[in-house]
Amino acid sequence: MNFIEIPSFVTVLDFIGTFAFAISGIRLASAKRFDWFGAYIVGLATAVGGGTIRDVLLDVTPPWMTDPMYLVCTAVAMVFVIIFGKYLIHLNNTFFLFDSIGLALFTVVGFSKAYTMGYPFWIAIIMGSITGAAGGVIRDVFINEIPLIFRKEIYAMACVVGGLAYWFCLKAGMEDYLGQIIGGVTVFLVRILAVKYQITLPILKGDPENT
Repeated sequence: MNFIEIPSFVTVLDFIGTFAFAISGIRLASAKRFDWFGAYIVGLATAVGGGTIRDVLLDVTPPWMTDPMYLVCTAVAMVFVIIFGKYLIHLNNTFFLFDSIGLALFTVVGFSKAYTMGYPFWIAIIMGSITGAAGGVIRDVFINEIPLIFRKEIYAMACVVGGLAYWFCLKAGMEDYLGQIIGGVTVFLVRILAVKYQITLPILKGDPENT
């Protein structure tokens, strides 16, 4: 008898993060007047770019190469933006919301994957940060914008804080899914509060005359 395999909590987070990040990429591509194919590519690169870099570093096959659901999730996100495009474009915080959700979920997924494979917590935090932030870098390069990670906004640092929160939960003996929830919420809140209250990291100042 065949039973339907119930996806793990991390897998569910991964798919939700894929959908959220794909929307953020497609949303910006539509604002730049990309055609449907170009917008889909931007959304797909945003959704799987960070995870692909992570998996190459961990020497494993990226999941989108074995599971078509990542391509399907991006296609669904594309249809979503096409249907509700005019409404989404008029909402100035739409990109920020979906980008923050994707950042939070992908950070947790990346940390969990590396930590489960036996890597130390600091490597897991780096992998979580790459998973969360690298897709956004690829997206911004594709649409000819300065990547958020290189601006004053707290972006990748939110991933680091969330990864630390996840690790502390595990060390405290909490269930893994609780650590994932707390870690993801931490990333989301750090990102939201940093933008709301204009909290930034110190800027490295140099002499422009000598550059």
